[in-house]
Amino acid sequence: MTSNFSFKMAFTTKNCISGDFYFENDTGFLYCLYIFFSHRQVFMKLSSWTKTEDETRHTIAAAFVNARLNGGCVLEYPANMPSDLDEAYAIQDDAIKLWPQEIVGWKVGGLSEIYAAQYGTDRLTGPVFKHMFKDISGQSDAPSVEMKVLSEGFAAVEAEIVIIVAQDAPADKQDWSREDAQSMVGSFHAGIEIASSPFAGINEFGPLVTISDFGNNYGLILGPEIDATASDFGEMGLTTYVDDEKVGTGSPANLSGGPLESFRKLLEISSKRGLPLKKGMAVTTGALTGIHPVKAGQSSRIEFGEGIILQCHFVKA
Repeated sequence: MTSNFSFKMAFTTKNCISGDFYFENDTGFLYCLYIFFSHRQVFMKLSSWTKTEDETRHTIAAAFVNARLNGGCVLEYPANMPSDLDEAYAIQDDAIKLWPQEIVGWKVGGLSEIYAAQYGTDRLTGPVFKHMFKDISGQSDAPSVEMKVLSEGFAAVEAEIVIIVAQDAPADKQDWSREDAQSMVGSFHAGIEIASSPFAGINEFGPLVTISDFGNNYGLILGPEIDATASDFGEMGLTTYVDDEKVGTGSPANLSGGPLESFRKLLEISSKRGLPLKKGMAVTTGALTGIHPVKAGQSSRIEFGEGIILQCHFVKA
């Protein structure tokens, strides 16, 4: 028997697609079209799909991972969007398993009051992978750092306080006090997070979608150590510039509970996921001056108080 397949697909650029990925043949079985990009070529794989939750999660994770690895974009969310935190982090877990690089740090982002009330938490997390991590903490006069962005999706720059983990977190410890978290702080640093996703609408559908794509992280610059304690960060003023235009100001006091609270929440979240923090990991703690959109070809400068300046410029991934 010959099966007739019908599906819609539109190629908008060499790395971007849109359309219906699921279709039926005349036997009634559902199939999924997996699409893999490698430079200028597109590879397609057809396989039967029963629409289980595991398969749905894996399809979403694979779509984001493939687009990220090839500098492509995802025009539409690959399947049904996650409905709760567990599902969102399960997608992220699947994507972590597919990623070819090790995790060297984590980002922590904030949720609005409305979403915090809805989901019972005011923080979200995502991994930082080795090849996206730039350590210039030992350079007294650091040059501008080249950072890649997914220019056909979403990209932004964020001013951050970064915490270096002092020691491995106990795998069986899931409840963390502020005092416990403080004991895990090795050092505080000035830093920059590059937020970028192949899905341009990453921030338009709430935190669950953001979580599902690595928390919208695409890189971290670790700057000089800051001689400060969690209690006096509120005195530090920060200013962010994009192409020499001032786009935001702020301070660690803008964060609910400050950088230490972000770190504490990450310790709990990561432990419950079976991913306890490791010594030496770098943790961003939240955008201090805002989330500032950028694109390839632009540059940014961030001033931390009066003594530290970090600079970066953006290129297409």
